[in-house]
Order: sequence, then structure tokens, then C-alpha cells
Amino acid sequence: MFLVEGSKIRALDPVAELQQEIDELEKMKSQSENATKPLEKQLSSLETRIRNARNGIANARKQVEELAEDIDGREEDLAVSYIILSKRIAASYKRSRLNSPLMTFLSTQNASKMTKDLMYRSSIEAQDNRLISDIGDEIESLELDSIKLEEDQVILADLEKQLNEQASFFKVEIASARDYQNVLGTKIAALSAQQQSIINARSGTYTTAVGDVPLADDFNASIGFKAQAPSNSFAVFSFGGYTHRNGMSQYGAKARADAGQNAEEILKAYYPDATLKKDYSVMGSISVNGVGTIPFEEQYLQGIYEVPASWPIETLKAQAIAARTYAVKYTGNGSRSICTTEACQVFKNSKKGGEWEKAVNETRGWVLVDGGGNPVSTQYASTHGGYARTSGWDTTDKSNSGDWSTRAWEAKANSPWFYKSWYRSGYSKSGANCGRNHPWLSQEEFSDIVNAWIVRREPNGADPSRIQPVTINDCNIGGGGGSPYSISELRDWAGKSGGAVTNISSVSVSHNDAGQTSNVKLQTNRGEINIPGSEFKTSFNLRAPGYLRIPQSSFAFFNIEHKQ
Repeated sequence: MFLVEGSKIRALDPVAELQQEIDELEKMKSQSENATKPLEKQLSSLETRIRNARNGIANARKQVEELAEDIDGREEDLAVSYIILSKRIAASYKRSRLNSPLMTFLSTQNASKMTKDLMYRSSIEAQDNRLISDIGDEIESLELDSIKLEEDQVILADLEKQLNEQASFFKVEIASARDYQNVLGTKIAALSAQQQSIINARSGTYTTAVGDVPLADDFNASIGFKAQAPSNSFAVFSFGGYTHRNGMSQYGAKARADAGQNAEEILKAYYPDATLKKDYSVMGSISVNGVGTIPFEEQYLQGIYEVPASWPIETLKAQAIAARTYAVKYTGNGSRSICTTEACQVFKNSKKGGEWEKAVNETRGWVLVDGGGNPVSTQYASTHGGYARTSGWDTTDKSNSGDWSTRAWEAKANSPWFYKSWYRSGYSKSGANCGRNHPWLSQEEFSDIVNAWIVRREPNGADPSRIQPVTINDCNIGGGGGSPYSISELRDWAGKSGGAVTNISSVSVSHNDAGQTSNVKLQTNRGEINIPGSEFKTSFNLRAPGYLRIPQSSFAFFNIEHKQ
């Protein structure tokens, strides 16, 4: 991750950044696990309820089956009773039609027998009435029991369905949560492995033609990836990234403070022609774009976010003085407003606090001035790449002899931008990569860049405007697309200009005393080719595929690595 601060860009240490990512993923995993535990308890409780409910359902179904058998028996008994009743009603009807009480009286021999006969018939009729009533009640009861049976079956089926749906829901939710936790665990393991590989790599030595160098923030863009790079491939590594190479190097200042230098010594190293005035009459307030007029020392400087507050206090003091001087000079000591972005220096309308507050307070009124007492330009940047325009070689002995990069202050501070191959869009390690997982170029791709230089030098009818990345219409780096030559087309045009390059057996790079790449020497199928460093950079930035580039706008200071 990179922090763009002021007219400078700072990159976090990759190990620290990876730890931040790991901590965040660990937090997310822990939150998910904590959120899943109640679900698991609910599922366990629900499964118990489901078991109990299913046992209840089984018992209820058994009772239903027994009830159904009872109803069947009752229905059979009722049918028999109904048949008997029907016959008796028919007989009774016939008796009532054929045997009136008068006929009975006339037919009987005496009153006593008639009375008995009438009583018998009355009893039979009463029994029939009771039987009719009982059958009616039984029919009504059967209907109610049948309805209840049907309702119970529906309720039991719905209950079982609901319980199963609830159990399925919880199981899906818990399974999803566990899958999510497994994914986070896998990511944490991968990041931890990457972090460990960087730590392990730092314990070793990565030597270039100019000495040892630290790893980049993106491991695949660092020299440490060379061991994994494809065979017979090439990568261009820049010394320093987005920088104007003026004034203080923030990582250099950190290493100097770690070595025991105080703020005044650090500033003298980076602004050698300036004098530190400790009683400069600074403005009391400053106009800040989008914020308004605020106190200068108490609010504006306390809200400068340029270097981590965890860095050495002497680095923070040097930064505070540089930031104060920059603001005073930029605004004309308060006569105009200042922006809050990297175009000026990054300001947030909240106090940074901690050691930064101490650094600002202890350097109150300290400003770097020239011989006339006027504030000087105090530009600064994350990483210059070992050389600054205003102070020369930023090494322990101020020279570029031998393995100078081993002695570079920025390398000692493990600046992740000191030696990096840039293959992503922008300066973030999460930027788009146009399908490339690393910056190493194949023999054909690297030869293509050399052919681009050949054709640009001697077009011989070729259209130089078509010397663009072959990927420009897939990964547009210029905003307008284009019609680039294919690799084979450019090779044919190079063939008309002294011969195309199809194979490069070795490459070496030369640097001058001004911190510039002066020459790139290549041994190729058409012999030795020497390309001035600035021309190679231009051809590389015009033709390299994807987002590969040398991100130096006003200078060219790079190295080329060859994986045999």
C-alpha cells in the first residue's frame, strides 16, 4: 500500500502492510466465528426440537392410525345398527298402517292383553327413537373425528415441513459462514507465507550490479522474485519511483535518525545550502483550501500526514521543519491559500497526535532560509533512489563507487521503492496488472522493445506513432487506444533498419556520477547494441506491454536483470 503525501509519495513497509492485512482478516474471521456460534447453538437446540417433534409426530401418527382403525370399526358397527334400524322402522311403519289402536282393541280378547300390546309397541318405538338418536350422535361424532383426523394430519405435516425448513436454513447459513471462515483462513495462511518469505529474504542478500538492495512492497515486483522468474527472461528495475529528486528523502531521513543523526544534521544533508532559523516569524493563521482560515502552528501543522508517527522523533522533527518551511514559502507567509493534497502537502483537518505533536511543538518557529533570510524550497519525497539533485549521492560516504546501493540510506531504511520493477497501474500494489503476475519479460517481448528503439531511430517508412504496447486496446494506458504494430510487424520493420533483434544473450547497464543510467549494452543475434539510458527508457515506456514502465519523469535511473 502507498500513501501519497504532499508532493511526495510514501510506501509502507511490505511486512508491516501484510501484517495489517493479516490482522484485518483475523478480525473478520473472529467476528464471523463469534456470529456463527449462536447459530450453531440454535441449530443444536433446533435439531433436538426436531427429534422431539418427529417422535411426537410418530406417536401422533400412531394414535391417528389407531383412531382410524377405531373409526373404521365404529363405522362398521354403525352400518349394522343402521341396517337394523332401517328394518325396524320399516316394520314399525307397516304396523302403524295396518294396525291402528282401534283395530288392536277390536282384535284383542280383553283389555289387559290390549294394554300389554300397546305398551310393547310403545317400548319398541322408544327403543327405535333412542337408536335413531344414538346413530345420529354417532354419525356426528364420526364426522367430527374424521375432520379432526384430517386437520391433525395437515398440522403435523406443516409442523414437520417448518422444522425441516428451519433446520435447512440454519445449516445453509452455518455452512456459508464456515466456508467464509475457511476462505479467510486460506488468505491469512497465504499472506503469512508471503510475509515470512519477505522476512526470510531480508535475512539474505540480494545483490545487483551496484550492490545489495531491499525488497519492494510487492514481492513479485522485487528482486526477491527473480528466483521464481521464468528462465531466460528480463526485468527492468527502477532506482526510486515517483520523485522529483529534490530535497529530503523521507526514508533516507529515517535511516539517518536510526543511525543517530539529529534533525538539524538530517536537514543539512538534504538542504545543504539552507540555514535553520529558529525564531522565524511565521504567520499566525493559514488559509487552507476547502477548510478555511485556521491557526498555523496549532492546527495546520498538527494535521500534516506525511510520515508515520512511529518513526524516530528526529525524523519527525526534520519533517515538521520541512513542512513548516514549505507552507510558509508556498503561501508567501500567509498571503495565499494552500491545497491539502499531494500537489502541496497532505493535510487532514484532525490532529495527528502522538510524537508528531511533540515534533511540531519542539520545533515551533524553525524555518529553513537562504542567505537573505527567505524560506527555501523544501520539497521532499518518499524515495529518490539513492541520488538527489540538491545534495548528490545519498549514501553513507556520499559516493557511488562500488556497491553503492548497499551504502544508500534509503536501502538501509528498507524503502520498498528503492529498487522496484513497475508492472501495475498507478503506484498501488493492488493496481490493475493487465493479466501479468510479474514484470519479467520473455525473450521475444524484451527483443520487441529493442526493435522499437531500432525503428524509432530509423523508421524507414514505418509509422512511429504505432509503436505502442500491443496490449493498449485491452489495457489502455494513454486514454485513446491505438493501432499498435504486432510483434512480428515491428520485427519486420526493424529488419529493414539494419536487422531485427530476435535473441539477447546478455545485458549490462552503466550509470554516471549524476545518478543517471548512461548506457544499456546488449549482446544480440545482430551483434552488440548500445542504447543511451534515456532512449531506452523512452522506448520501454512506449512499447512495454501492460502497465510496465520506468516511472521517472525527468530522469532515467534503472537497472536490467536477466534470469538465465
